[in-house]
Amino acid sequence: MTPKLQVDAIHKVFDNGNHNAFTDLCRFRDHIYLTFRTCPDGHMLFTSSRIVVLRSQDGQEWTQVHLFGVPKRDVRDPHFLVFGDKLFVYTGTWWVDPHDSSERDINDHLGFAAWSEDGLNWHDPVLLNGTHGHYIWRAGAHNDIAYLDARRIANFDVVAERERRQEQTESWLLYSTDGFNWTPAGCMLPHFGGETSFVFEDDDSITALIRSGAAIPAWLCRSDPPYAEWTYKQLTREVGGPLLVRWGEHYLVGGRNRTAPGGPVTTLYWLIDDELCEVTTLPSGGDTSYPGFVALSPTHGLLSYYSSHEGSGTSLAPSAIYLANLKISDS
Repeated sequence: MTPKLQVDAIHKVFDNGNHNAFTDLCRFRDHIYLTFRTCPDGHMLFTSSRIVVLRSQDGQEWTQVHLFGVPKRDVRDPHFLVFGDKLFVYTGTWWVDPHDSSERDINDHLGFAAWSEDGLNWHDPVLLNGTHGHYIWRAGAHNDIAYLDARRIANFDVVAERERRQEQTESWLLYSTDGFNWTPAGCMLPHFGGETSFVFEDDDSITALIRSGAAIPAWLCRSDPPYAEWTYKQLTREVGGPLLVRWGEHYLVGGRNRTAPGGPVTTLYWLIDDELCEVTTLPSGGDTSYPGFVALSPTHGLLSYYSSHEGSGTSLAPSAIYLANLKISDS
Protein backbone atom coordinates (compact mmCIF):
# COMPACT_ATOMS: atom_id res chain seq x y z
CA MET A 1 0.00 0.00 0.00
CA THR A 2 1.30 3.46 -0.91
CA PRO A 3 1.52 5.63 2.21
CA LYS A 4 -0.18 9.00 2.21
CA LEU A 5 2.02 12.05 2.62
CA GLN A 6 0.56 15.24 4.09
CA VAL A 7 2.34 18.60 3.85
CA ASP A 8 1.06 20.35 6.98
CA ALA A 9 2.85 23.66 6.56
CA ILE A 10 5.71 25.31 4.67
CA HIS A 11 7.73 28.15 6.19
CA LYS A 12 10.35 30.39 4.67
CA VAL A 13 13.12 30.20 7.28
CA PHE A 14 15.93 32.22 5.65
CA ASP A 15 15.88 34.99 3.05
CA ASN A 16 18.61 37.63 3.27
CA GLY A 17 18.45 38.74 -0.37
CA ASN A 18 21.28 36.39 -1.40
CA HIS A 19 21.11 33.26 -3.48
CA ASN A 20 20.53 30.71 -0.70
CA ALA A 21 20.72 27.07 -1.75
CA PHE A 22 21.81 23.44 -1.23
CA THR A 23 20.34 22.43 2.12
CA ASP A 24 20.79 19.68 4.67
CA LEU A 25 19.20 18.85 8.04
CA CYS A 26 20.26 16.69 10.99
CA ARG A 27 19.72 16.13 14.69
CA PHE A 28 22.73 16.47 17.03
CA ARG A 29 22.32 16.05 20.79
CA ASP A 30 19.09 17.92 21.66
CA HIS A 31 18.91 20.33 18.69
CA ILE A 32 18.02 20.27 15.00
CA TYR A 33 20.61 21.75 12.62
CA LEU A 34 20.11 23.26 9.16
CA THR A 35 22.93 24.13 6.76
CA PHE A 36 23.03 25.75 3.31
CA ARG A 37 25.12 27.99 1.07
CA THR A 38 24.54 31.74 0.84
CA CYS A 39 26.02 33.89 -1.92
CA PRO A 40 25.17 37.42 -3.09
CA ASP A 41 26.28 36.63 -6.63
CA GLY A 42 24.22 33.57 -7.50
CA HIS A 43 24.33 29.84 -8.14
CA MET A 44 27.67 29.58 -9.94
CA LEU A 45 31.28 29.85 -8.71
CA PHE A 46 32.08 32.81 -6.46
CA THR A 47 34.56 33.39 -3.65
CA SER A 48 31.80 35.41 -1.96
CA SER A 49 29.98 32.16 -1.11
CA ARG A 50 29.64 31.08 2.52
CA ILE A 51 28.25 28.09 4.41
CA VAL A 52 25.60 28.91 7.05
CA VAL A 53 24.73 26.67 10.02
CA LEU A 54 21.51 27.30 11.97
CA ARG A 55 20.12 25.42 14.95
CA SER A 56 16.73 25.06 16.61
CA GLN A 57 15.12 23.19 19.48
CA ASP A 58 11.72 22.87 17.84
CA GLY A 59 12.20 23.44 14.10
CA GLN A 60 10.38 26.77 14.35
CA GLU A 61 12.84 29.32 15.76
CA TRP A 62 16.36 29.25 14.32
CA THR A 63 19.64 30.79 15.47
CA GLN A 64 22.80 31.09 13.38
CA VAL A 65 25.69 29.29 15.09
CA HIS A 66 28.33 29.29 12.36
CA LEU A 67 29.33 30.90 9.06
CA PHE A 68 32.44 30.01 7.08
CA GLY A 69 34.14 30.14 3.70
CA VAL A 70 37.41 28.97 2.17
CA PRO A 71 39.81 31.59 0.72
CA LYS A 72 39.98 31.73 -3.10
CA ARG A 73 37.37 28.97 -3.39
CA ASP A 74 33.65 28.60 -4.00
CA VAL A 75 31.98 26.62 -1.21
CA ARG A 76 28.74 24.71 -1.84
CA ASP A 77 26.67 21.60 -1.19
CA PRO A 78 27.16 21.44 2.59
CA HIS A 79 26.17 18.19 4.27
CA PHE A 80 26.13 17.05 7.89
CA LEU A 81 27.73 14.04 9.50
CA VAL A 82 27.32 13.11 13.15
CA PHE A 83 30.36 10.96 13.92
CA GLY A 84 32.71 10.38 16.83
CA ASP A 85 30.81 12.75 19.16
CA LYS A 86 31.30 15.55 16.61
CA LEU A 87 29.00 17.38 14.25
CA PHE A 88 30.76 17.77 10.90
CA VAL A 89 29.75 20.04 8.03
CA TYR A 90 31.38 18.90 4.78
CA THR A 91 31.58 21.14 1.73
CA GLY A 92 32.90 20.65 -1.77
CA THR A 93 35.00 23.58 -3.01
CA TRP A 94 35.96 24.76 -6.48
CA TRP A 95 39.11 26.75 -7.14
CA VAL A 96 37.91 30.08 -8.62
CA ASP A 97 40.11 31.42 -11.40
CA PRO A 98 40.46 35.17 -10.67
CA HIS A 99 40.56 35.91 -14.42
CA ASP A 100 37.67 33.67 -15.53
CA SER A 101 35.35 32.27 -12.86
CA SER A 102 33.59 30.10 -15.48
CA GLU A 103 36.76 28.01 -15.82
CA ARG A 104 36.61 24.90 -13.68
CA ASP A 105 38.41 21.58 -13.39
CA ILE A 106 37.08 18.91 -11.06
CA ASN A 107 40.67 17.71 -10.66
CA ASP A 108 41.27 20.89 -8.63
CA HIS A 109 38.32 20.14 -6.37
CA LEU A 110 38.87 19.76 -2.63
CA GLY A 111 36.67 18.75 0.29
CA PHE A 112 36.72 20.75 3.53
CA ALA A 113 35.12 20.22 6.94
CA ALA A 114 34.12 22.47 9.82
CA TRP A 115 33.17 20.70 13.03
CA SER A 116 31.92 21.16 16.57
CA GLU A 117 31.71 19.10 19.75
CA ASP A 118 28.74 21.02 21.16
CA GLY A 119 27.04 22.66 18.15
CA LEU A 120 27.93 26.18 19.33
CA ASN A 121 31.72 26.41 19.21
CA TRP A 122 33.14 25.58 15.80
CA HIS A 123 36.58 24.78 14.41
CA ASP A 124 37.75 26.57 11.26
CA PRO A 125 37.43 24.47 8.10
CA VAL A 126 40.25 22.07 7.28
CA LEU A 127 41.16 20.21 4.11
CA LEU A 128 39.98 16.61 3.99
CA ASN A 129 42.89 14.33 3.10
CA GLY A 130 42.10 12.01 0.21
CA THR A 131 39.54 14.31 -1.45
CA HIS A 132 41.76 16.14 -3.99
CA GLY A 133 40.09 15.76 -7.38
CA HIS A 134 36.85 14.53 -5.79
CA TYR A 135 33.58 16.49 -5.69
CA ILE A 136 32.31 15.42 -2.26
CA TRP A 137 28.60 15.37 -1.44
CA ARG A 138 26.51 13.48 1.16
CA ALA A 139 27.97 11.60 4.14
CA GLY A 140 26.80 8.89 6.52
CA ALA A 141 28.12 6.68 9.31
CA HIS A 142 27.66 2.98 10.06
CA ASN A 143 29.38 0.58 12.45
CA ASP A 144 31.89 3.23 13.59
CA ILE A 145 33.00 4.04 10.03
CA ALA A 146 32.20 7.26 8.17
CA TYR A 147 31.30 7.20 4.47
CA LEU A 148 31.28 9.99 1.90
CA ASP A 149 29.96 10.20 -1.64
CA ALA A 150 32.44 11.68 -4.12
CA ARG A 151 32.51 11.92 -7.88
CA ARG A 152 35.67 12.20 -9.97
CA ILE A 153 36.95 11.89 -13.51
CA ALA A 154 38.20 8.38 -14.32
CA ASN A 155 41.95 8.25 -13.74
CA PHE A 156 41.79 11.99 -12.96
CA ASP A 157 42.12 12.68 -16.70
CA VAL A 158 41.85 16.23 -18.01
CA VAL A 159 38.85 16.16 -20.36
CA ALA A 160 37.89 19.31 -22.25
CA GLU A 161 34.67 18.17 -23.96
CA ARG A 162 31.67 18.45 -21.61
CA GLU A 163 29.84 15.39 -22.96
CA ARG A 164 32.91 13.17 -22.71
CA ARG A 165 33.68 14.57 -19.24
CA GLN A 166 30.17 13.64 -18.06
CA GLU A 167 30.52 10.14 -19.48
CA GLN A 168 33.88 9.65 -17.71
CA THR A 169 32.63 10.90 -14.32
CA GLU A 170 32.58 8.12 -11.74
CA SER A 171 30.64 8.04 -8.45
CA TRP A 172 32.78 6.71 -5.60
CA LEU A 173 32.22 5.84 -1.96
CA LEU A 174 35.01 6.94 0.39
CA TYR A 175 35.45 5.78 3.98
CA SER A 176 37.17 7.16 7.09
CA THR A 177 37.77 6.17 10.70
CA ASP A 178 38.13 9.78 11.92
CA GLY A 179 36.07 11.96 9.56
CA PHE A 180 39.17 13.79 8.27
CA ASN A 181 41.21 11.25 6.27
CA TRP A 182 39.47 9.45 3.42
CA THR A 183 40.15 6.31 1.37
CA PRO A 184 38.22 4.88 -1.62
CA ALA A 185 35.93 1.95 -0.76
CA GLY A 186 34.52 1.29 -4.22
CA CYS A 187 33.14 2.76 -7.43
CA MET A 188 29.35 2.98 -7.22
CA LEU A 189 28.78 4.00 -10.86
CA PRO A 190 31.49 3.98 -13.56
CA HIS A 191 29.87 6.38 -16.05
CA PHE A 192 27.70 9.52 -15.85
CA GLY A 193 28.15 9.69 -12.06
CA GLY A 194 26.64 12.51 -10.05
CA GLU A 195 25.23 13.60 -6.71
CA THR A 196 24.48 10.58 -4.53
CA SER A 197 22.27 9.97 -1.52
CA PHE A 198 22.60 6.65 0.31
CA VAL A 199 21.15 4.70 3.22
CA PHE A 200 22.39 1.72 5.25
CA GLU A 201 20.06 -1.26 5.44
CA ASP A 202 19.53 -3.57 8.43
CA ASP A 203 21.78 -6.19 6.81
CA ASP A 204 24.63 -3.60 6.49
CA SER A 205 24.15 -3.26 2.71
CA ILE A 206 23.86 0.17 1.08
CA THR A 207 21.11 1.47 -1.19
CA ALA A 208 22.15 4.57 -3.16
CA LEU A 209 20.29 6.95 -5.45
CA ILE A 210 22.61 8.61 -7.96
CA ARG A 211 21.77 11.60 -10.10
CA SER A 212 23.14 11.21 -13.59
CA GLY A 213 25.54 13.92 -14.67
CA ALA A 214 24.00 14.16 -18.13
CA ALA A 215 20.32 14.98 -17.41
CA ILE A 216 19.31 11.36 -17.98
CA PRO A 217 17.36 9.19 -15.50
CA ALA A 218 18.84 8.51 -12.09
CA TRP A 219 20.40 5.23 -10.97
CA LEU A 220 19.56 2.97 -8.03
CA CYS A 221 22.72 1.21 -6.84
CA ARG A 222 23.36 -1.42 -4.15
CA SER A 223 26.33 -3.02 -2.47
CA ASP A 224 27.22 -5.34 0.41
CA PRO A 225 30.19 -4.77 2.73
CA PRO A 226 32.96 -3.85 2.09
CA TYR A 227 31.18 -1.86 -0.68
CA ALA A 228 33.77 -2.59 -3.36
CA GLU A 229 31.34 -4.16 -5.87
CA TRP A 230 28.07 -2.51 -6.92
CA THR A 231 24.97 -3.36 -8.91
CA TYR A 232 22.95 -0.63 -10.59
CA LYS A 233 19.59 -0.12 -12.21
CA GLN A 234 18.44 2.95 -14.14
CA LEU A 235 15.17 4.55 -13.04
CA THR A 236 12.63 6.34 -15.23
CA ARG A 237 13.42 9.98 -14.43
CA GLU A 238 16.15 12.37 -13.42
CA VAL A 239 16.27 13.49 -9.78
CA GLY A 240 18.34 16.64 -9.31
CA GLY A 241 20.04 17.20 -5.95
CA PRO A 242 18.62 13.91 -4.68
CA LEU A 243 17.49 12.96 -1.19
CA LEU A 244 17.00 9.31 -0.21
CA VAL A 245 16.10 8.47 3.40
CA ARG A 246 14.54 5.57 5.25
CA TRP A 247 11.62 6.95 7.23
CA GLY A 248 10.17 4.20 9.34
CA GLU A 249 9.36 1.42 6.89
CA HIS A 250 9.30 3.78 3.90
CA TYR A 251 11.87 5.25 1.52
CA LEU A 252 11.38 8.96 0.85
CA VAL A 253 12.97 10.56 -2.23
CA GLY A 254 13.10 14.24 -3.10
CA GLY A 255 14.77 16.39 -5.74
CA ARG A 256 14.49 18.62 -8.75
CA ASN A 257 11.99 17.61 -11.41
CA ARG A 258 12.86 19.28 -14.72
CA THR A 259 9.88 17.83 -16.61
CA ALA A 260 7.11 19.72 -14.79
CA PRO A 261 4.91 21.79 -17.14
CA GLY A 262 5.85 25.15 -15.58
CA GLY A 263 9.56 24.43 -15.36
CA PRO A 264 11.78 22.91 -12.66
CA VAL A 265 10.16 22.19 -9.28
CA THR A 266 11.03 20.20 -6.17
CA THR A 267 9.09 16.93 -6.12
CA LEU A 268 8.73 14.21 -3.47
CA TYR A 269 8.41 10.48 -4.19
CA TRP A 270 8.16 7.15 -2.44
CA LEU A 271 10.63 4.53 -3.60
CA ILE A 272 8.51 1.36 -3.84
CA ASP A 273 9.75 -1.89 -5.41
CA ASP A 274 12.67 0.03 -6.94
CA GLU A 275 10.37 2.48 -8.70
CA LEU A 276 9.72 6.18 -8.03
CA CYS A 277 6.08 6.90 -7.14
CA GLU A 278 5.40 10.63 -7.30
CA VAL A 279 3.63 11.97 -4.21
CA THR A 280 3.58 15.77 -4.29
CA THR A 281 5.27 18.88 -5.61
CA LEU A 282 6.34 21.52 -3.13
CA PRO A 283 5.82 25.26 -3.78
CA SER A 284 8.93 25.92 -5.84
CA GLY A 285 10.30 27.02 -9.17
CA GLY A 286 13.16 28.63 -11.00
CA ASP A 287 16.30 27.42 -9.24
CA THR A 288 15.22 24.81 -6.67
CA SER A 289 15.83 21.43 -5.00
CA TYR A 290 18.59 19.96 -2.76
CA PRO A 291 16.39 18.80 0.11
CA GLY A 292 17.47 17.72 3.57
CA PHE A 293 15.39 15.72 6.03
CA VAL A 294 15.16 14.91 9.73
CA ALA A 295 12.60 12.52 11.21
CA LEU A 296 10.84 13.77 14.33
CA SER A 297 8.92 10.48 14.69
CA PRO A 298 8.03 7.51 12.46
CA THR A 299 5.21 9.63 10.99
CA HIS A 300 6.38 13.24 11.39
CA GLY A 301 9.39 14.92 9.79
CA LEU A 302 10.92 18.17 8.55
CA LEU A 303 12.19 18.65 5.01
CA SER A 304 14.36 21.58 3.90
CA TYR A 305 14.81 22.81 0.35
CA TYR A 306 15.57 26.00 -1.55
CA SER A 307 13.74 27.84 -4.30
CA SER A 308 13.80 31.13 -6.20
CA HIS A 309 10.09 31.07 -7.13
CA GLU A 310 9.36 33.95 -4.73
CA GLY A 311 12.61 35.70 -5.65
CA SER A 312 14.49 36.00 -8.93
CA GLY A 313 12.91 32.96 -10.57
CA THR A 314 16.41 32.23 -11.89
CA SER A 315 19.81 31.06 -10.64
CA LEU A 316 20.58 34.61 -9.52
CA ALA A 317 19.78 36.17 -6.14
CA PRO A 318 17.45 36.12 -4.37
CA SER A 319 16.39 32.61 -3.48
CA ALA A 320 15.19 31.41 -0.08
CA ILE A 321 15.37 28.42 2.25
CA TYR A 322 12.10 26.65 3.11
CA LEU A 323 11.02 24.04 5.65
CA ALA A 324 8.11 21.68 4.98
CA ASN A 325 6.33 19.91 7.83
CA LEU A 326 5.54 16.35 6.64
CA LYS A 327 3.28 13.64 8.06
CA ILE A 328 2.57 10.16 6.74
CA SER A 329 -0.16 7.60 7.23
CA ASP A 330 -0.79 4.17 5.73
CA SER A 331 -4.54 4.70 5.44
